[in-house]
This record gives sequence, structure tokens and C-alpha cells, in this order.
Amino acid sequence: MYTNKIRTFIYRFHNSMCAATATGDWWARGIVGKIGGGFSHESEHDLALMVSDFLENGCSSGADSWCSSDSDSGLSDLHHLGDKISFYKRTVAQYESDLLPIVHSLVQLIKESDLHHVKSGPCNASCINFSLVKLLRLSGYDAAVCASKWQGSGKVPGGDHEYIDVVNCINAGSSERVIIDVDFRSHFEIARAVDSYDRILKSLPVIYVGSLTRLKQYLQVMADAARSSLKQNSMPLPPWRSLAYLQAKWYSPYQRQFGPDEQTFISVDSSDHKQCNGHLKRLLSSLQFEMEGERLMKPIKSDNNWRVKFERRRHSLYRAL
Repeated sequence: MYTNKIRTFIYRFHNSMCAATATGDWWARGIVGKIGGGFSHESEHDLALMVSDFLENGCSSGADSWCSSDSDSGLSDLHHLGDKISFYKRTVAQYESDLLPIVHSLVQLIKESDLHHVKSGPCNASCINFSLVKLLRLSGYDAAVCASKWQGSGKVPGGDHEYIDVVNCINAGSSERVIIDVDFRSHFEIARAVDSYDRILKSLPVIYVGSLTRLKQYLQVMADAARSSLKQNSMPLPPWRSLAYLQAKWYSPYQRQFGPDEQTFISVDSSDHKQCNGHLKRLLSSLQFEMEGERLMKPIKSDNNWRVKFERRRHSLYRAL
């Protein structure tokens, strides 16, 4: 009964994936990873939703229904949410602003060979997280990999997440956590996103570096934007894209680790980390594109002493590795 529909879907999906991977779009990462051995359970849910929606509605709506576009009201809502993202990117505390270029520079020091001896088996960016923490700690920062985990409750599924934090001591007995997430945009990828949602997604920082308070603002906006985009396609908001689920990733109880667990750590062959190598390549490419775009948008400052000093420190650290 569904043979022709499935064939049509596979044909269109294959073309979409080829185009996405050719241009480096990260939404295809989890699905392509399935072929290479690694897979995100969130991408699996999104793909299932796409298949189900196509079989039920795709053919009856005509050939153009597969391409999502903004409705007038939805465009207005998403434009307003996009303005909020731009505002949050400009309102950054001084410590976060100083840490961001350092994180960017240290990430660029990570080599594929560094990932082979960090964690065995599929690690979903753990290799990159531990490598970055190592460089941050060598640079004098109190950084660690944070592994959070939470139980399902109501409509919120249980899950786990891994990210980095840097503890900044403000004064005696007082400190604050700065969150670093090296795959920030992937948390907000959705099926059949309208054009304006894609623009908002691409306006997010490639690597999030900031406080929990500012992070919560991003999460609220992106949950609203996802709901608006999906609503235009008559699709419900999946529970793994709800605000409660997103907040659980960074607000749940966590354990800090400075390095991989030595009891389970073993030396592994580079072939076991093809997914991590691909992840690192995409991360570096996206980060370079973002940095070049921001450099073109910012006026040239006369005082670049801090940048020169850091570049010298960066090269010294690189030689020491």
C-alpha cells in the first residue's frame, strides 16, 4: 500500500542528505552517523517523525509540501525570537567574553591524534571534551567534564548529557560556573524546519561559552522557535525538544571529571574514532566560518595587546604538547 510513498520518500530523503552533507549542515550528522556506526537517539526520533509525517500527509499535500516555508504569522514570531538571540549574544559578562576567544583558540589546537587515546568506544564528543579540558587546565583554568543524568518524569524523558564547566572564583568563598558546550546547535535540530528557524539555528554560537542564566535564555527562545516552526507544518513539539528536557541537560545533578576513567580506559585504534574525527572536522570548519564572519562584522580595534599576548601563550602551549 505504501510502496510508492516509501520509494518517493527515500528518493527525496537521499537527495536531501546528499545536499546537506555536501554543504556541511550539521542536522545530517546524526543520521549520517547511523551509517558509520554512531547514532544519536534524538536524530532517530526526528527521522521517525519525518517518515511518519510523510507517509500520512506528504503525498496528499502535493509535491511542494515537503519543502517547508514560513507562514506570515510564523515568520513574524520567529523574526522576533531571532532578535532575542542577537541581543543575548551581545550581552555577555566580561569573564565570558574573555574566555570565549581562548576556548576557540584551544579547540583549534586539538588534533585528531589527540582523540585516539582519550576514551574507547563510541563517545559522542567525549574525546573532544576531555581534550579541551586538558588544554584549559594547562592554561590555568579550573575546568572539568560534567556528566549529568536525570530520570524521566511526566512528559520529560530521562537522559544524560556531557559538557564542560569552568569554575571562576569571584572572591573569597564565592564562585560561578561558566558552561562550555562544543556541540551547541545540535540540541535544537528539528525535522522539516522552516527557513527562518534554520536562520535562527545558524545564528547560535557554534560553541556555547556562558553562564547558566544566559543559557536558560537561549533554551527558552529555541524551544519557542521550535514550537512555532513545527506548528507551521502541523507537527507537535517532540518531548526531547521541550524546554524542560533541554534544561535537564545542564541543570540536572552532575559529576565533574578531569580525565577519562582510568579503570575503563584502554588504548584504542584510530578506526574506533571515525565518528569523533568527523565531529572534530565539522566543529573546526563551523568554528572557522563563524570566527571569520564575526571578524568581518566587528570594527578594527587599535589595542590588540591582549590578543598578541594570548597568541604567544597559545604557541608556547602548542610546542609543549
